[in-house]
This record gives sequence, structure tokens and C-alpha cells, in this order.
Amino acid sequence: MTVGFATGTDTREEVGTVEKTDPDQPWIVVVWNDPVNLMSYVSYVFQSYFGYTESKARTLMLEVHEQGRSAVISGTREKVEQDTVALHSYGLWATFEKAGSE
Repeated sequence: MTVGFATGTDTREEVGTVEKTDPDQPWIVVVWNDPVNLMSYVSYVFQSYFGYTESKARTLMLEVHEQGRSAVISGTREKVEQDTVALHSYGLWATFEKAGSE
């Protein structure tokens, strides 16, 4: 959006702001390590909610445990918001963010 205004010297200055957004940029759900949930339970949630294989769920769970966080799924903002709320209902600490904004 560009906003024009007159200055005291009869000149016109234009100030503009351009916000670059990519509507197709994916969003990610991040699951954070917490001191409450057992690793086996976190794997179970990944398998039951996302339908991941035992191997993939275990890999993501270990990433959460060892690195403190893991991006467990990506998608549209609406979808990742739903996934985040669902993970909260399982008692996991989850957030969502734009992919690549770490």
C-alpha cells in the first residue's frame, strides 16, 4: 500500500510498505519436549493421530526428546491449526509456525 502526503515545500512524498507473503508457503506443527509425557506415549500419539508408521513416529519422538522440538507435519495454516489443537487434546505441547521461520 502506498500513502502519499504533501510536505511544507509543495513537494509530494510517497511512503510505501510492501509486505511479501507467499500464500502457498507451508506451515508446520512443532511438538516441543516436555517433562510430563513418556516417549512411548508421544510415539503413540504420532501413530494414532497422524497415522505414521511406528518407525517414523519413533524418529520424530526421538527428535523431540533429543533436540527439544520436531516439525511433525506441514500444511495449510488452517490444517496445522487444527492439528495443533488436536495435539493439545492429547496433552502434548505443540505450536505452529511458517515453514522456514525458525
